[in-house]
Amino acid sequence: MTTTSPTPTDEAPGPAGPVTPPPRSGGWSTLRPLVLRLHFYAGLFVAPFLLVAAATGFLYAASFQAEKMVYAHELTVPDVGDRKLPVSEQVAAARKAHPEGTVSAVRPSPEADATTRVLLSGAPGVDPDHTLAVFVDPYTAEVRGALEQYGSTGALPLRTWIDEFHRDLHLGEPGRLYSEFAASWLWVIAGGGLVLWFSRRRARRKLRGTSGRRRTLGLHGTVGAWAAAGFVFLSATGLTWSTYAGANIEELRVSLGQTTPSVSASAAGGGEHAGHGAAAGAGGDAAHGVGLDKVLAAARAEGLGDPVEIVPPADASSAYVVKQVQRSWPVKQDSVAVDPATGEVTDVLRFADYPVLAKLSRWGIDLHTGSLFGLPNQIALMLLAACLVLLIVWGYRMWWQRGRGSAFGRPIPRGAWQHVPPALLVPLLAAVAVLGWFVPLLGIPLAVFVAVDVVLGEIAHRRGRRRGEGSAAVKG
Repeated sequence: MTTTSPTPTDEAPGPAGPVTPPPRSGGWSTLRPLVLRLHFYAGLFVAPFLLVAAATGFLYAASFQAEKMVYAHELTVPDVGDRKLPVSEQVAAARKAHPEGTVSAVRPSPEADATTRVLLSGAPGVDPDHTLAVFVDPYTAEVRGALEQYGSTGALPLRTWIDEFHRDLHLGEPGRLYSEFAASWLWVIAGGGLVLWFSRRRARRKLRGTSGRRRTLGLHGTVGAWAAAGFVFLSATGLTWSTYAGANIEELRVSLGQTTPSVSASAAGGGEHAGHGAAAGAGGDAAHGVGLDKVLAAARAEGLGDPVEIVPPADASSAYVVKQVQRSWPVKQDSVAVDPATGEVTDVLRFADYPVLAKLSRWGIDLHTGSLFGLPNQIALMLLAACLVLLIVWGYRMWWQRGRGSAFGRPIPRGAWQHVPPALLVPLLAAVAVLGWFVPLLGIPLAVFVAVDVVLGEIAHRRGRRRGEGSAAVKG
């Protein structure tokens, strides 16, 4: 492998000439060229994936407000009445208009001007992973429409389409690799850039009076430094529900006893989580035992305020499950199980009793998706996405400006790792190996890059040696 020393600064290198002497011995002075090279190449090759993630993430953050406007007819009532009808009557109206499928859940009107959602599973023409949401006026039982719904946040077609585009580009499980790849590298690029920015002399961070590549670098570094914490957060929370890193995170939570609990859905209150995961509503009209109205009243008596979702019993031995579904602050995630035969509450689970990591996971995901703080949260996410797009554009512009003549966008020279002391390099490699195993779409591409880089460096070194021997022979 070539031993060419890396350029000692992230400014444009000078003309080709004698090899720059190795960095002075010391921790950061030897690591900085390595971080610079990693930041350069990671930004260069991962940026297209990050650009797609940023653009689709921007759209998703905006989709919450767009959804309210596009589906205003279904989501709201024309006139607010004096008294809402019993939930059972609203469900009966929905079933009369849409007898297909079975009732999987009911979300009573959470606000004075909001409709009730009756969710049907197994409806013809609806994705098996989705439900058909029938919107009912709680004052008149008028059915105002029906739309396909996805997920616990109740995403309707517009937001669902954008969500799936952001998550997997509408390619299914294979497409999820793109988003996990982007999330795996985002924190590395952001962290490396932040370290490089702080390591530069303050005078070099000035923008006023600068031009060309130095000004682009200043803009790139300043905006990146301000947004770095947000990028690291998005990366970490995005990985929690990714395919491979997400599975490792889930295993870690299980081993620590920090998984998200669920209320026991056994009608008798026994049996760990019996039937809860399959609570899809065995009956077509959701009328089991005491009925929806008494079940809702029992949940209200336990302090479950709106918005709530009522899930009918999965089978004869299961209970109703009523759970709060508010993801905005303050979070409402309490849940209860209600015996369909007696209307008595058989189990209660409070969000306050969740393990610490379960709470952090819930808050992190909701903050990542723009639910936790509503509109301010969504605006902040759109700003972060816009910043990431600008940083990518400025990064490629610096690559363009870095070239000299025909050496367009020449990379940072190889050999940076050779100047890192073994006492620092060995623990660093061990930490990278462990991290790469835990986050495979970071570790595998990094290993491939190092292998290719070593091979190309060795090829270039041998060519240079042959040329040197040939020149010596000619002179001789």
